[in-house]
Amino acid sequence: MKINKDSQYMFLKKIKPFLYLGIFYLIISLIIRTVFFFHPITTASFGFFEVVKVLLIGLVNDIFVFILASSILALYFLFLSNSKYKKPYGYSILGALVLFFLYIWLIPNNIFKQYGGSIMEIALVFVGIKTFFFGLMLFLPTQRIKIRNTLYFITLLLYVLLIIFNGVSEYFFYNEFGVRYNFIAVDYLIYTNEVIGNIMESYPVVPLFSAIMIVTLAITWFIYKKTKDELLELPDFKQKMVLLGSFMVLCALSALAIPSLMQIRSDNVFADEIEANGLPKFYWAFTHNELDYFQFYSQINQQQAEKNFLSQYPQHSLSRAVVAEQPEVKKNVVLISIESLSADFMEHYGNTQKITPFLDSLADKSLMFTNLYATGNRTVRGLEALTLCIPPTAGESVIKRDDNKNKFTTGSVFKSKGYDVKFLYGGYSYFDNMQDFFGGNGYGIVDRNNFKPEEITFANVWGVADEDMARKAIQVMNAEAKSGKPFFNHWMTVSNHRPFTYPDGRIDIPGTAKSREGGVKYTDYSLKLFFDMARKQDWYKNTVFVIIADHCASSAGKTELPMDKYRIPAMVFSEGFIQPQKFNALMSQIDIMPTVLGLLNFSYQSKFLGQDVFKPEFQPKAYVATYQDLGFIKGERLTIISPVKKVKQYSLELEKSDLKPEFKLYYDEKLLKNPDQKLVDDAVSAYQSTSYWLKTKQLNR
Repeated sequence: MKINKDSQYMFLKKIKPFLYLGIFYLIISLIIRTVFFFHPITTASFGFFEVVKVLLIGLVNDIFVFILASSILALYFLFLSNSKYKKPYGYSILGALVLFFLYIWLIPNNIFKQYGGSIMEIALVFVGIKTFFFGLMLFLPTQRIKIRNTLYFITLLLYVLLIIFNGVSEYFFYNEFGVRYNFIAVDYLIYTNEVIGNIMESYPVVPLFSAIMIVTLAITWFIYKKTKDELLELPDFKQKMVLLGSFMVLCALSALAIPSLMQIRSDNVFADEIEANGLPKFYWAFTHNELDYFQFYSQINQQQAEKNFLSQYPQHSLSRAVVAEQPEVKKNVVLISIESLSADFMEHYGNTQKITPFLDSLADKSLMFTNLYATGNRTVRGLEALTLCIPPTAGESVIKRDDNKNKFTTGSVFKSKGYDVKFLYGGYSYFDNMQDFFGGNGYGIVDRNNFKPEEITFANVWGVADEDMARKAIQVMNAEAKSGKPFFNHWMTVSNHRPFTYPDGRIDIPGTAKSREGGVKYTDYSLKLFFDMARKQDWYKNTVFVIIADHCASSAGKTELPMDKYRIPAMVFSEGFIQPQKFNALMSQIDIMPTVLGLLNFSYQSKFLGQDVFKPEFQPKAYVATYQDLGFIKGERLTIISPVKKVKQYSLELEKSDLKPEFKLYYDEKLLKNPDQKLVDDAVSAYQSTSYWLKTKQLNR
């Protein structure tokens, strides 16, 4: 009986650090959830019982996540012992640590170096610190308790810092996107230079990090003082096995429970996000770069899916001959995809801030597509839609996948016509895998690496200012024009992106304001500068300009796919060639380039899944998606197919406004109990067929 009591007492003493850290983690999580409930981006309302449900599920989520996250702390306690410093074990362990450190430091192609990024440096620092402190404890036995306490304090400090830092990160991520961690957060981890730079330029970093460190030190000291005595008497081997066995059972239970909790869904998207825990969502996104459509989504017979989808084309086949009735027009084409330009930034769509004066004036001189929807909420989705002209597929954009080369692209059509084809980007094109994708599909690339120092008047972490890229673009196009070949250039802007910094004196909103409105207006200014310069060039009147957003500024809303968060402006301008008019039918971002090729009377063998909207067979529709929710808009219905074979359908009713019908943005999306099965089949057919053709490489050249 005495042994049992001793074991219970030992158990309670040894889990004190876990209890203190766990309670602190739960408090931080509760604070974050409360903030999310009242955040302006959370546009849904919550009843009392729904709030209770969110908090209870959230609490259970957090407990299981903390159990798994405390595994490293458990291992730390498991390896605490005095026996390992006895001869000859101590010297053998120290020797092994030194050799491991030298392996990381001196061997050029070591396993950490092969992984890439900063992994090698992190491993070197970690092993170096471990070796140093092990040596101290080996050769200074009288100071062993003090050294162990120091290491324990550092371990607690790191845990507390990570808990606080994760809470702050989740807040800023939600503030930007209205969701917990997803694929974007994984990208942020991969592209650390751009992301850290963005944070440094967007937020008051010094006060923020100072406050984080002060709170971290205070909490760490409190937990340390309450628990440090537990290190004076270390458990023996048998006691460690009891503790380890108990912990392994809890970890197994947590690992089984968390995926089940992630499957709990409601009709309130914000409730789902608030009750979730960001860390499992991050892990899920990290390990699911691609979602296998055929594992997670509703399906129909493959042959039937392809038949349904291909029925919209005159030739019911994937590879189709596009035959023009008029002679081809070999005009230059400049495609400008604008970062984060939501339709509601333009005066045409009701904005009263006058932040797009040039684009609004250009729209009235252009063929303007008033009812066009972006396929996604990331730049890579917009680039995918404009380059491949296919519906979005589950998981990451094709641009970021391994199998992203030798595709049938907009550029490949222009190259077949003898065009010089380039991608222009003011940042470093390795970001978001753009260099790999465009280079692997035959595009020449002009990016920040091509700028001389004197050509850069302003730059931030995302790249040179749009006006600098405008000047470089003119320079590139002048050189192309001298070659005698027509050119197709795709320019991706960068300035309308947090931190929204740009040169002062250009517009009436200073760059130091770091405002979204300033970013939009500065991009508008830069585009005007580009066109002012272009008008002076000999090639100007022989050029078609296509201006379109890559995606909207935000995608958060009351439903999975809020319609207004995917509506983008688009126009085609060519002085003396394109007559000003407004095309008001519903269309997709993937329809833009097939339509432009149609305006040029190009004949070619096509694998595009977008359509020329001026052809009689065109069917008004649009595709909108996140990385897992795939939406299909047609006939005043929005059909959404999601993982675990879920299907939802919403009726779409325009909200009242004083705007002309073609410029009304906001819809009341009402969930239907009985979806239109024909539209569900159309949605499944489109996404299933596209996924299958990508998987079987049928969309390659």
